[in-house]
Amino acid sequence: MAKKLMKGNEAIAAAAINAGLTHFFGYPITPQSELIEYVARELPKAGGCFLQAESEVAASYMVYGAGGTGARVMTSTSSPGLALKQEGLTYMVAAEIPCVVVNIMRGGPGLGNILPQQGDYFMCTRGGGNGDYYHPCFAPASVQECADLMTEAFDIADEYRMPVLVIGDGMTGQMMEPVEIAPMKKYVANKPWAADGNHVKRGYHNRINAMSLPADDLEALNEKIQGKLKDIAEKYVKYEAIDIEDADLVLVAYGTPSRACKNVIKKAKEDGLKVGLIRPISLWPFPKEAFDKINPNCKAILVVEQSCGQMIEDVKLSVLGRFPVEFYGRTGGHPIVPDVVYEKVKKILGGAK
Repeated sequence: MAKKLMKGNEAIAAAAINAGLTHFFGYPITPQSELIEYVARELPKAGGCFLQAESEVAASYMVYGAGGTGARVMTSTSSPGLALKQEGLTYMVAAEIPCVVVNIMRGGPGLGNILPQQGDYFMCTRGGGNGDYYHPCFAPASVQECADLMTEAFDIADEYRMPVLVIGDGMTGQMMEPVEIAPMKKYVANKPWAADGNHVKRGYHNRINAMSLPADDLEALNEKIQGKLKDIAEKYVKYEAIDIEDADLVLVAYGTPSRACKNVIKKAKEDGLKVGLIRPISLWPFPKEAFDKINPNCKAILVVEQSCGQMIEDVKLSVLGRFPVEFYGRTGGHPIVPDVVYEKVKKILGGAK
């Protein structure tokens, strides 16, 4: 199949449609508006339903309703929009509604700006709403990976009946690269739990309910959710590791900052420095196992984020004091520049050999 030059936003949308997306509800907000525009144009051609909601809150409950009927459903937004969707998402966790949510992050806090930032890490990996839950959360670092992760996100959502997040910074959504989109998948819903109107055939009504008032019932629901999360954490850890077995310093970065870090590794090799990289692809479940493969004589780990430092907490929990953990970050939409990171690397290691 020939590759096509596409923006990350467009690749996500095209891959979602080919993965069997039937219903999309969203509200335009930069820097992900191209995603909505693409779905608005192309999903009806594939027989699906696109509806622009009056707000992010409304979109989240439209997803709830359509997902409850068994539709393969999705919404997309950017940072403050995702904050508004948190009530709907926690209700979908309780009601066991599958969906995919895409968040193309902008600067923050508050309204912020449309420039790339990674300040939503906590919101996306810590549940975001009330209650005990996490979202499976994946972070692509290229346009091709934007497309590749969509099918898996839908499949995980359906398997575990819960929302799955795919997130990227604003650069992820806007950058253009050659991409190959998987062929259209004939999606056949097999959801015997869905409120799909087939109660006459079944002989009973399915009920979609996000409320469990008796303490025993609610505890049972929480235990069921935790069982799902335990299974996901065992089966869907994803990461990329480069040269960590003999590295004197290991960089940790996700999304587009990881691309800058790969350039740092190339420069370090030219100067005789041993530098590796761990790139988490699943932010939850976080790839703790990758840190067990690091050279035991590694001098330090350098976490690189377009934030004030959020993923660094998961890195420290994964390292458990075995290595010093340093941090470099930019906010406000300032990109991570390889040369600046490399200067930080050389300072930690004591200069090039």
